[in-house]
Amino acid sequence: MQVQQILNDKPVTGVITVKPGTSVSDVAKLLSEKRIGGVVVSENGETVAGILSERDIVRALAASGVSCLDGTAESLMTKAVEVCALDEDTDKVLARMTNGRFRHMPVVRDGAMIGLISIGDVVKAQISELAMEKDALQGMIMGY
Repeated sequence: MQVQQILNDKPVTGVITVKPGTSVSDVAKLLSEKRIGGVVVSENGETVAGILSERDIVRALAASGVSCLDGTAESLMTKAVEVCALDEDTDKVLARMTNGRFRHMPVVRDGAMIGLISIGDVVKAQISELAMEKDALQGMIMGY
């Protein structure tokens, strides 16, 4: 399965982004309201400057207390963001996410971000694919 199929199956299109100067407090509110685990930090909605996740905020809270909420998305974001392409194999994407211990990956085409997938999206797609393969094998064994 390819990343394109995951994006096609996602009910929501587009990527929720915040500008680098957005307060961490506002990002936390957005994450809660949208029930998501991370946002892409982008000046224009197309280029990826970084990703700010719930984990990043929790780590900052543990290290410096609530004062971190007054900081900016840019100050806490992960700057070294791995991206993937539409035609990339989901097995390889899942391996990269697992090995790198991150949960969100922007999808880019011609240098512009066109989507965002989570490790949950990839796992869900793989489970669906395995279920279809199982049904096909059972059908072949049973003679349908």
